[in-house]
Amino acid sequence: MNKKLDRKKQKQVHRYVRAIIQLIFFLLVPSAFTAAFSGVKYIFRQMGAGAVIENNSFLVTLIWLCLFTICFGRIFCGFACAFGTLGDAVYGVSSFLCKKMKRKPFHIPPAVSKWLRYIKYIILAFLVVVCFLGKDNLFAKESPWEVFSLIYAGHLDVQAHIPGILILIGILVGMFFQERFFCQYLCPMGAVFSLLPVLPIFSYSRSKAGCIRGCSACSKKCPMDLNLPYEDEDGSEATGECIRCGKCQVVCPRQNVCPNVVYMMNGEERSIK
Repeated sequence: MNKKLDRKKQKQVHRYVRAIIQLIFFLLVPSAFTAAFSGVKYIFRQMGAGAVIENNSFLVTLIWLCLFTICFGRIFCGFACAFGTLGDAVYGVSSFLCKKMKRKPFHIPPAVSKWLRYIKYIILAFLVVVCFLGKDNLFAKESPWEVFSLIYAGHLDVQAHIPGILILIGILVGMFFQERFFCQYLCPMGAVFSLLPVLPIFSYSRSKAGCIRGCSACSKKCPMDLNLPYEDEDGSEATGECIRCGKCQVVCPRQNVCPNVVYMMNGEERSIK
């Protein structure tokens, strides 16, 4: 009984701490996502024009976030991205209403979700080509993250950004029904992060010997619909998509999920791939 209470308390502490961190970043640095992707667009815009890539704030933001992601994984996505925080808040409302109405939340099957993830790579490729050709300004009014930034800053011209507003509304609807909808399927910056190599010592994995047969609590709770790899499996796909939210770790009834570095610090042998 005490162990159940301890686990419940751990879940609550994790949820509150993460929510506080997300709120702080949302209020203080809401434009980090758009600044980083502006760095991506700037690089390809300059390459297409044959111009020199000079240092600027967008490029610095992009470089720092990429280096941080390579070292620690996509913690930015799980804790600091304003769009991710918005999605968590919207889905939180959906989960609350479902609980009150005693209805099971809608969920895209993992097998389908796996294929839908490729949409964000198509979006990234399209935007890279458009920027390389110097035509990205033609789509400025259709950008949902541009609209989001303007709304936050209080400078949105509704008439000039109707397409972007409609797309943002569509994304919000998706966020309501599917956890981390934008992050999983549409985020071009998430596509960039998922392509980066990550130091394996900070990747999450689980011990096959320590798992309860038929449990899969970690995979069921994952907001990115990932199947957490065992210690002897190639976890490269999960590592690239994992946003390091830590839900799999706190939900495990045997505390069998940890970053590889924790197992190493405890002197346990761990196959790192």
